[in-house]
Amino acid sequence: MFTRNGVWAIISKDKIKDFFHRFKSFHIIVFFVIFAVGVLPCFILSRGIVANYESRAIEQRIVNIKTQCEIIINQMGMSEYLDEPSSEVINAQLTQLANFYDGRIMVIDKDYNIVKDTFSMNTGKTIVSEEVINCFKGIENSRYDKVNNYIEQAVCIEHSVTKKIIGVMLISVSTDSIVDSIDILMTKAYILQLALSLAIVVVAFYVSRRLSRPFAKISDDIAEMSEGFLNEEISVKSYREMELIVKSINKMINRMKVLDNSRQEFVSNVSHELKTPITSMKVLADSLLMQEEAPVELYKEFMTDIVEEIDRESKIIEDLLSLVKMDKTSQNLNIMPVNLNELLELILKRLQPIAAKRNIELLFESFRPVTAEIDDVKITLVISNLVENAIKYNVDNGWVHVSLNADHKFFYVTVEDSGIGIPKKSQEYIFERFYRVDKSHSREIGGTGLGLAITRNAVLLHRGTIKVSSEENKGTTFTVRIPLSYIAS
Repeated sequence: MFTRNGVWAIISKDKIKDFFHRFKSFHIIVFFVIFAVGVLPCFILSRGIVANYESRAIEQRIVNIKTQCEIIINQMGMSEYLDEPSSEVINAQLTQLANFYDGRIMVIDKDYNIVKDTFSMNTGKTIVSEEVINCFKGIENSRYDKVNNYIEQAVCIEHSVTKKIIGVMLISVSTDSIVDSIDILMTKAYILQLALSLAIVVVAFYVSRRLSRPFAKISDDIAEMSEGFLNEEISVKSYREMELIVKSINKMINRMKVLDNSRQEFVSNVSHELKTPITSMKVLADSLLMQEEAPVELYKEFMTDIVEEIDRESKIIEDLLSLVKMDKTSQNLNIMPVNLNELLELILKRLQPIAAKRNIELLFESFRPVTAEIDDVKITLVISNLVENAIKYNVDNGWVHVSLNADHKFFYVTVEDSGIGIPKKSQEYIFERFYRVDKSHSREIGGTGLGLAITRNAVLLHRGTIKVSSEENKGTTFTVRIPLSYIAS
């Protein structure tokens, strides 16, 4: 995962290519979104204008025709035209109206006979249609045939005195002039749409490039980082959202740097810690071998020292193995109901001698009996690590206060001490493996920097949380919260 370029090596070339691919996709998506948002409304608006014009033109044509027909119909009602359709004035008006609208007019009497046809084709014939029948019932109607481009309208003819319907005027007029106007309007609309589309394409291309340019800058910086040429943070001055993204990336990079430095230090520390006991054992063993007749007391003293070095080596190896086991996703927990009051008392009793060496007061406070479903081995490891750290990083004649409490859902273990505290800047990283706050002090008291990482992983396996609050030279408080009932995956 890491190479000579350190943390940047985790940003592989494949990831860079993928980032560029996503950047290009983002550029294209932004372009098409802007294009669609600009063009579609224009298209919909032009279609709406044309449709509205057509609807209004047809309605206006129908109203005009009916108005002019009513003038002629009034004359028919007063002149008994239906009985004797020979009035030259009315016939001339009918012919003029039909010619003006490029249409056809038929006058039908109450017996459904056609008494007048401006086309002179069906005069004297009988017509029975739905429009005519409805009109004799007093229902005037009009119909627009968009396919064949004509309007058909049926108008009632009433007697001037009795107001009874005595006939029907059936008018069919062409809408070719309206269609021609619509075609002209559509042509102009298409030209306008084309001009707007070209303008929007230019704007969309410019805006999409401008919006996506910071991504290209980030891609270049990440590519340089992956090659090991850039060690500074990424800096992109752009819109607020992009600045937030850059801030998050820089935060991630800084975290990687910390982890990388911790890893390198861990390798160095572990190498030293593993080598030191072996070196000590070799020196002790060589010393015994060089003395042909060493006294028994010296043998015992040297063997005791060798056993201590073996224990030290074993502790380092145990920590490493514990961390490896915690990292396994198929971790199996041995869950069972455990009396936590008794468990904590047993842990503190075992650690009491360590605290007594520095005259540190070890206190335990339980607010109520607590039983929970846990893996007692791993929870023992959690509490032991926290209390041991509280003792190790404490001051002489200090104190460590451990408390146990619970509610209806969780139990809480708090480990508070009067120790040296943790700097504010380090509190964010103390649960990372390999991390050490005070390297010189940590080396003096031993350890591998894995304790809190192991502790956190054990808590997470129980679906719990662990938090820390600390102030330098005043002490540290760790709070563990774990469900009373184990929550399976």
